[in-house]
Amino acid sequence: MGRHGTIANRKSAQDSKRSALFTKYARQIIVAAKNGGDPGFNPALRVAIDKAKSIGMPNDNINRAIKKGTGELGGESYEELQFEGYGPSGVAIIVDALTDNKNRTSSFVRSTFDKNGGNLGTPGCVSYMFSRKGVILIEKLDGMDEDEIMMIALDAGAEDMIAHEDHFEIQTEPSAFNDVHEAIKEAGLEIAEAEVEYIPSMEATVAPEAVKSLNKLINTLEDNDDVQKVYFNCDLEDEE
Repeated sequence: MGRHGTIANRKSAQDSKRSALFTKYARQIIVAAKNGGDPGFNPALRVAIDKAKSIGMPNDNINRAIKKGTGELGGESYEELQFEGYGPSGVAIIVDALTDNKNRTSSFVRSTFDKNGGNLGTPGCVSYMFSRKGVILIEKLDGMDEDEIMMIALDAGAEDMIAHEDHFEIQTEPSAFNDVHEAIKEAGLEIAEAEVEYIPSMEATVAPEAVKSLNKLINTLEDNDDVQKVYFNCDLEDEE
């Protein structure tokens, strides 16, 4: 569920939002680097850097973000925020944000829900419908051995691997995410996406008349620089 989509569609979406993603990923690096600027000893920073490199962020930008996080350069201080609420058709939505202005971000999220047929709720109102999981996507390429990839993942501590049309989806417990991520990289496999995220365990059905407003709600949230990730418990494709 959600909007992983195909690898091709994911890359297309990244290309169209590259500059916005630079801002989002730079913030992730800054926050991760607060626990140490050496990715060899900071797994969270290592994953953030990998994500930034996957969308072509220049090394200068990455190094600048690391230095801001470690305090070598002056910069903004970001706070992690999470919002929960319901969209049209009762779709459960979780919004993760990194912001330097809590009031601005809270006001934006609340007004976006209100303007698009949703309701912002209290902490815990929808998170019980999701499980926290590490998710690693690997693009399917000719000559890949599915069984070998699965064994690499399982031996490193993964829970499961799901074969999709054009990619493999490896799921882990959050505590095993870094170990599995490293094992996949060391095996020479290219990671298309890697994140500890919320996987819905209860699926909502979207009424046809609610699709447009739900898409607008989610897209508006995702397009905001403060918003890092939006999770929702339904299958929803962008309208053409």
